[in-house]
Amino acid sequence: MLKRFTSSLQRRDPVRAPASIPDGMRVYAIGDIHGRADLLEELLERIGRDRTSHDGQCRIIFLGDYVDRGPSSRQVLDRLSAMAPASDEYVFLMGNHEEILLRIIDGAPALVRLFLKMGGRETLLSYGMTPAQYDAATLAEIADFLQAAVPARHRDFLHRLRTHVLLGDYLFVHAGVDVGKGPLEQDPSLTRWIRDGFADRDVDYEKVVVHGHTITDQVSQGASRIGIDTGAYASGRLTALALEQASRRILQTGSA
Repeated sequence: MLKRFTSSLQRRDPVRAPASIPDGMRVYAIGDIHGRADLLEELLERIGRDRTSHDGQCRIIFLGDYVDRGPSSRQVLDRLSAMAPASDEYVFLMGNHEEILLRIIDGAPALVRLFLKMGGRETLLSYGMTPAQYDAATLAEIADFLQAAVPARHRDFLHRLRTHVLLGDYLFVHAGVDVGKGPLEQDPSLTRWIRDGFADRDVDYEKVVVHGHTITDQVSQGASRIGIDTGAYASGRLTALALEQASRRILQTGSA
């Protein structure tokens, strides 16, 4: 699906100019993938076709949460970690799910219980653990498995993930911001975890924050935010927001 936002999504304080991306640039922001390698490929193909209409610079910003819940976390990290060194047009942010996975493989086994509550079983299976092994494993054994199974290329990729990107009037983060602080004053962990006090409030902010993390059936927006986590792992809808100058469009899987 490719469509223009409704006028309600474009509303702004009348004394402010519409938010815009720097001239000559087109940005695609991609929401939470969560182990859906199939949808990732479909959306990248759509972006590839769409970008042929633009002769200038492109940035493709992945907002994080690449792993857990869906069936193919390892395959998603294979794909993204191969893209990372290929071009500086790709930018990868860290989601809260990557934070937990990385902390476990870096030596924090106490987080395994939280990892499993967040959909980690599917990540384990994608790395080769069988359902029978999973059912029999202790928390310590799961931590040991992850430390052995996650390859160096994936670890390097996870360690290099960024917290935010600031382009023109837009701030790209995984989950949101503390609206009482400026874009460069944010607590990195908060930008990966916040929900209450941000996604549930219609608060004006100095930048338009593009984020994932909070699942909504369709793209959601507030006075200064656009949320593009459409629950791809369950819904089959992986969403990208295309930005160019002051225009906004949606590209989405699962439709003609």
